[in-house]
Amino acid sequence: MCGINGIFAYGSAARPVDPAELLRTREHMAARGPDGVGQWYSSDRRVGLGHRRLAIIDPRPEGAQPMATADCRSWITFNGEIYNYEGLRNELLAEGVVFRSHSDTEVLLYLYRRHGVDMVKRLRGMFAFAIWDQSEGTLFLARDPYGIKPLYYAARDGVFRFASQVKALLAGGAISREIEPAGVTGFLLWGSVPEPYTIYRDIRALPGGSTLRVSSTGVDTPRRYWDLGEVVARSSDAARLVPAGSETDYLREVLLDSVRAHLVADVPVCAFLSAGLDSSTIVGLARELSPAPIETITLTTEEFRGTRNDEGPLAAEIARHLDVRHHLRTMSMHQFESELPAFLSAMDQPTIDGLNTWLVSKATAETGLKVALSGLGGDELLGGYPTFRSVPRMVERWSGLNRFPLLGRMFCGLYSSLITPYTSANPKYAGVLRYGGSFHGAYMIERGVVRPWDLPRVLNREFAEEGMKRLGEELGDSFSPGVNAFAKVSILESSRYMRNQLLRDSDWAGMAHSLEIRVPLVDSVVIEKLAGLAAAGRFQYSKAVLPRTLRNGLPPAVASRPKTGFTVPLWQWLRNSPAIGEWKRVSFLRRPNVHDYSRWAYTLLAIAPETTVFLKT
Repeated sequence: MCGINGIFAYGSAARPVDPAELLRTREHMAARGPDGVGQWYSSDRRVGLGHRRLAIIDPRPEGAQPMATADCRSWITFNGEIYNYEGLRNELLAEGVVFRSHSDTEVLLYLYRRHGVDMVKRLRGMFAFAIWDQSEGTLFLARDPYGIKPLYYAARDGVFRFASQVKALLAGGAISREIEPAGVTGFLLWGSVPEPYTIYRDIRALPGGSTLRVSSTGVDTPRRYWDLGEVVARSSDAARLVPAGSETDYLREVLLDSVRAHLVADVPVCAFLSAGLDSSTIVGLARELSPAPIETITLTTEEFRGTRNDEGPLAAEIARHLDVRHHLRTMSMHQFESELPAFLSAMDQPTIDGLNTWLVSKATAETGLKVALSGLGGDELLGGYPTFRSVPRMVERWSGLNRFPLLGRMFCGLYSSLITPYTSANPKYAGVLRYGGSFHGAYMIERGVVRPWDLPRVLNREFAEEGMKRLGEELGDSFSPGVNAFAKVSILESSRYMRNQLLRDSDWAGMAHSLEIRVPLVDSVVIEKLAGLAAAGRFQYSKAVLPRTLRNGLPPAVASRPKTGFTVPLWQWLRNSPAIGEWKRVSFLRRPNVHDYSRWAYTLLAIAPETTVFLKT
């Protein structure tokens, strides 16, 4: 895992690359790559590539980046891991390619030579990279199907810039900090900034599963090569080929294959271990594949000790059952207060989550490990969230009223102004008549932080309206033909909550501690093989099937434990912490009508202080 960046002065009137800017951007990402550093400039100084290296595969000097082909006509800066690189390398060797390293980076270079932009369709892994093609005079960028690895860019005045972090681009000093209304509005709506937006108007995220081409003629529109909805639809057709009664064996085969791929590394690989089914199953499969016990990490807190949220005792029991080397770390409020400034400083975009991943990543890095497996993705694939039940019920109940939008708007206004302020009624139900009849709308009601009708209470009205207009399709309702209600919720959870929040938080929080987090359940091959079976109910719409994929199962207490999620007592800490006292003084944080979501505003203000002008105070 690494930090990548680059500058391409593609406009004829643009000035050559400023090496100082390239290095400022690169060095802001030092934690992403403590093992090596590199930069390269074209002979005409119109192109510059930077790299910070976390050496996982082929840590020798031959794996350093930016890397070139033997004839120096193609250069690459790459962040991520290609899990099927050995097979691709063997194919290229058979075609006569001579390699100078054993890295997946060099495989990407020559795969591009053979297949051009279509190379991405052959990759299994998590990746973000940029390839400069000297022969064509083009810069080619690509991001993995799910968007596990980040890639941000800005294009203005004939200069194209890219990096692994938003803040790194800002650190270069050449990009405006003008606020993007869609980014702020999207964060308040969802608790994370939705792709392709960021908090800043001039910076965009390359969407997951997309490529981008830049040449002297300008910056092309991102081109999607992998679409989750289409994959789920195809998987539904393929599910019929799996014989009835063989689902568990098939699931085991698919998951073993994914875990095996995600164990590819030239350094030790450990795993996060909560008391849940997802991480426990991943650890169990990894142990079956490993000749020696792997190391696992569990994080708990003093405040949770002895409560249902204390994962420590059960995680220790699971570790003994699976025969792994287990590390238990306990956090206190004092440690949280000491971590909060660094946590907020490292946060690349505002998010209402991430602290748990930050803390467990810190604990893992302190053991000297560089790669960790995570169980993230099981809920989205197998229906582990309440939304898989509540959203379809809401759509079924209210879809008939979609024909009467005026009625929905009137009900929303009356409910939020006359009922919510004076009763204990849940404020989210103000929008059921207006939004509850579509899957996107119902999902927003269930998952949203600030609902659209409450935005004017937090933001200047004009700013909120512009943000909603720019978001556009956020409240639309379109899916590939043939997907059922379960599949629609799975797509929404995967493309909104998981991609924009969980995966993004795993990246920046892990890389802040130079830790690579791998997610075997978030894999393009896995989703293609299992999504249709899950949507058809072949796994009983439940994660309970996961332990049955293990040779020795899991302790019975795991299945009977209520789902709590991997969490820390954040609000207890925040209520008692003087570290955020200044945010408590912001007047809109105390408004009774918005008390349920205002507690998140400190992250928005801390990450982008410029947003203050748009907030109602």
